[in-house]
Amino acid sequence: MAEAKKSGNEEKEDFRYIVRIVNTDIDGNKPTVVGLQSVKGVGKRVAEIVVQKAGVDRLEKIGALDEATTDELARLITTYSEYAPNWAVNRQADYETGDDLHIVGADLDIMLKDDVNRLKMIRCYRGLRHESGHKVRGQRTRSNGRKGLTLGVSKVKTQPAPKKEA
Repeated sequence: MAEAKKSGNEEKEDFRYIVRIVNTDIDGNKPTVVGLQSVKGVGKRVAEIVVQKAGVDRLEKIGALDEATTDELARLITTYSEYAPNWAVNRQADYETGDDLHIVGADLDIMLKDDVNRLKMIRCYRGLRHESGHKVRGQRTRSNGRKGLTLGVSKVKTQPAPKKEA
């Protein structure tokens, strides 16, 4: 395998500048842990656990990994809820199935939208707050959260009085 020297760093010829994992384009120049955090639903803790379980160096650039290793990383991300404790997943006791799931990628947005629509349909307090665009989680609203209103008093600029001619 031919390798090219590049300013002291050895870089393979098959270096990928864009790596696709779980329908997300990741910059190949990022370290593995930082690159995996680009996937929606994967934070620092999940990325560290996945990289450790895959046996990959956490500081190696993700573009330097071969195809089999990135496929293994993608598999470990999608099956994270199987080997992670239930407190470490982002969807505990799913409403429909009752299972502990870890949702990643575009599915996370879809699930969130479905949950908010369900709250609106059953007309619960949180659903009504979502509908009206108010704060949902008990925050104060007297002085904060005033979207769309003009705040404060606007003063009209005073015009200088016309000079009287004598």
